[in-house]
Amino acid sequence: MTVRLERLAALGIELVPIPGLERHYVFARGSCATLVERTEAGFGRIGTAGIVTDYGIEMLVWRNDKPYFVAKRHERAATEEEVAALRQFSFDLEGALRAC
Repeated sequence: MTVRLERLAALGIELVPIPGLERHYVFARGSCATLVERTEAGFGRIGTAGIVTDYGIEMLVWRNDKPYFVAKRHERAATEEEVAALRQFSFDLEGALRAC
């Protein structure tokens, strides 16, 4: 587990301590964040990544081939840069957690 955390740190991804959250870890880089299941072996399933805003975690959705970030009672158009950053975060996190 330590090697994976070091890999994540090298990618600028941090483990965010959330008091009371016992079934998941939270990982973040910049405004991107996701939940990762805690297992006896360490890390389980990786959740869908979103961006953290004043409205909570906004999830990326596509409507008519256009990206939007959506949260409860809020949505806005996503920029190409935000979509690219979210995709890269997900790719880097998956690679670091799944590497042996």
